[in-house]
Order: sequence, then structure tokens, then C-alpha cells
Amino acid sequence: MLVENPNKIFTLNSFVEILSYAKSTLSEDIDVIEEVFKNFELGEIKSIPGAAGGIFYNPKLTDEQIENICNELCELINDKKRIIPGGYVYMNDIFYDPNILQKIAKSLASPYLDKKIDYVVTIETKGIPLAIMTANILNIPMIVVRKSARLTEGTTIQMNYIAGSSRRINTMALAKRSIPKGAKVLFVDDFMKAGGTAKGITDLMKEFEAEVMGIAVVMSTKEPEDKLIKDYYSLLEFDGIDEKDEKINIYRKKNNNVN
Repeated sequence: MLVENPNKIFTLNSFVEILSYAKSTLSEDIDVIEEVFKNFELGEIKSIPGAAGGIFYNPKLTDEQIENICNELCELINDKKRIIPGGYVYMNDIFYDPNILQKIAKSLASPYLDKKIDYVVTIETKGIPLAIMTANILNIPMIVVRKSARLTEGTTIQMNYIAGSSRRINTMALAKRSIPKGAKVLFVDDFMKAGGTAKGITDLMKEFEAEVMGIAVVMSTKEPEDKLIKDYYSLLEFDGIDEKDEKINIYRKKNNNVN
């Protein structure tokens, strides 16, 4: 129950009712589980004291675990068969594989598990599966920013933003009832080049009087180095394709700025 519901608080009374155990016995069992999780680096079982308290599972990964996942991704991506004409890399199979996606989502969520975040926000469409899994780990709702307004969503706020890489003007829209005033959000996406989309999301959140607590992406490009967004967390860094040697230059991103 704890593992399948990360960051959800369970009172001891709820387990007493299900298992017909005494609280003292439950406390001993929880101590054992907590020690096992610690020894095998499976995350943490955390306790909240007081009458309204309880326990919850924090699936935070260690730095070494995140490093191993990133190395695994680099090895998976650096396959010449993934090279698409025009300097692109085929990655749909990765972003639609639940097993791989869960590892990525845990890696992206880990720096933000101890922060107070109310919503995960993404922009359609490729980042949606990743955002759903990240939201599940953080135990919060997920919101999709559309590229155009939908009649089924009622009144929307639309704004234009400049795509940093192409310098084209694009549009994004979000229903007014999606985010309450004062909400704290985490923006999750699959890829960042110049940071235009992330900057657009940040500006859109200001219209909702919401605060962006973090920007987390799977991959960012090495160039341009001076991006429109300064504080962001990226697992991998993409440094182009060597078409002559048929090599994809992908590395573990260093010196992340997590705000």
C-alpha cells in the first residue's frame, strides 16, 4: 500500500482496521520495513507525529541510482539506428515504455520530493506520459497546457511565446479553472533547447498567480549555453550528432541548477 501510493499519508489506525493489529505491533513492523528500505536503498518510510500524523513512502533515489539510470539512458539512446535525417533522434519507444518511463520519472521527481508542490504541469503532447508518472510519484494532480484552446475546457487564458530555438511565435492555452491562485507547480517536459517553452510556461503561470517551483526535463541541449531559463534540472545533455561516425553525443548533465 505504501509503495503503490507514494507520498500518501496513512494513519496507523487505518492499518489497525485492515490488519486487526495492535498499534505497538504495527510500530515494530514499520521499523523493520524502514530498516529494510534503508539498507536496500528503496526510498524512505517517513513518520509524521501527532494526532493527524501517520506514515508515508518517499521514493527518493540516491545520487548513485540517478547516475546509473542516466548512464543506462545514454547507452540506450546512443544507437546509430535512432538517427533521423535533419539532426533528430528517435525516442518515442523510450517515452512510451512504462518501465523506462518510471525510472525517468523517479529521477526527475527526486530533487522535488521534499518541496511543497501542488501540481505537475506539462505541455502537450510527448511530455504527457512522463508528467503523469512524475505526478503519481509526487502524489499530486497533473495539468496539460494546450497548444490551442479547447471548447470543452471552458474559459481559457491564452498567450503567445517565442520558441527560443526557431524564434517562431507559438500559442499556449490553459483553462482558467485548472490552477487555483497561489498554487506551486513543477514543469516537466521531455526536451529543452533554448528554453522558450519553459519560459512561456513560467509567464503563463504568472497569469494564474501560480509559482513555478522547478523545471525538470529529461534532456537539454548543450547549445545554446545561455538559455532563456537559468534554473532547471536536466538528466541528460545532448551535444548534437556526429553524422560521419554515426554517433549521438549524449551525456549525463552536470552542474544542474535546482531552484
